[in-house]
Amino acid sequence: MRKVVLDLAVTLDGFIEGPNGETDWCIMDDDMDFNGFLSTIDTIFYGRVSYEAWGNFQPDEKEHEATIQFWQNIHAKKKYVFSSKSRADDKAIFINADLTGKVSEIKKQEGKDIWLYGGASLVKTFIHLGLIDIYRISVHPIALGNGKPLFEELKERLELKLIKTNIFKSGVVQLIYEPDR
Repeated sequence: MRKVVLDLAVTLDGFIEGPNGETDWCIMDDDMDFNGFLSTIDTIFYGRVSYEAWGNFQPDEKEHEATIQFWQNIHAKKKYVFSSKSRADDKAIFINADLTGKVSEIKKQEGKDIWLYGGASLVKTFIHLGLIDIYRISVHPIALGNGKPLFEELKERLELKLIKTNIFKSGVVQLIYEPDR
């Protein structure tokens, strides 16, 4: 069965966004092999706001070829958008009811793993519903002091088992966990 993988950057003090939604602190090292991660997925789950911001983002044509290829690779994935608002879009399937059932149905389909892209509200919902199979948390060497926390309003403990650690030249440490069920 396919897995839902949360691949997310977080600050040392546990924030996924600054107080105004900023993510300018995120580091993309060439040794992170993000394209390697992208080769393991064929589907992306977005919240509506994240989809509107990044789901069809096109880099400036003056960007490096690697950046343009990176975004083409992302946009080649099947996209699902979880939103209370229904809408027609030929580049994504919108889901506005029975989130748990739809996720279960999608996981049973043939294919590679699924990237839970976010935003913060969708990630929080998936955490609360126990729908994340793999947590790939990249801890960046910066503390913001405030912002949007990753683990917000947990109703019970979330016990995870560390399965792998990656250390990158920038000082980013990637911790890969699975739920300890």
